[in-house]
Amino acid sequence: MTALPAHGAPAPRRSPAPRPERRLRPAPQPNGRAKPRLAYAVIALGGVAVIVVAQLLLSIAVAQGAYEIDGYQVRQAELEREHQKLAEDLDRVESPQYLAKNAEALGMVPNANPVYLRLSDGAVLGQPTPASGGAAASAPLVPNALIDGVPLVTEQATGETPNGTTPGEGAAAAPDAAAVVPPPADGLPTPATH
Repeated sequence: MTALPAHGAPAPRRSPAPRPERRLRPAPQPNGRAKPRLAYAVIALGGVAVIVVAQLLLSIAVAQGAYEIDGYQVRQAELEREHQKLAEDLDRVESPQYLAKNAEALGMVPNANPVYLRLSDGAVLGQPTPASGGAAASAPLVPNALIDGVPLVTEQATGETPNGTTPGEGAAAAPDAAAVVPPPADGLPTPATH
């Protein structure tokens, strides 16, 4: 039996197992040729050149697109002005004053004594009298200064619009030709459009 060492006595140490010695030696030489580093440099520079050219082409395409968008916006503004001018012309010619003047020019007069027909029994209500009128027939209408320079239906040439242009000529006509209206002497002021 072996005796255990006392608490205060150190335990015997084992000697470590001998390690094999390590020696440094050079890495083995490669059997083939070394890889050329010039090819990697050429590939890298070629990649950079391709990226620069692609970025330049994209910048040109974006700039061209911006010019096209600007051209479309200018054309849209022109078309909006033309639409506004035509809407004003339409408002002018569909006014009650213009319609009344055209009706008078064509020989129509308003009937001050209308006669009604009762459909249930076919009775005529009212006294039929011939209509008479003339320039005084449209006198109760409020004057419209916007139609002062607009020719009547009887004064227009065939195929001419009320503003004096032929259809299809609107875009080629001067934008101020029919849109500028002088202020009336005895009516409401009207804005001059351009």
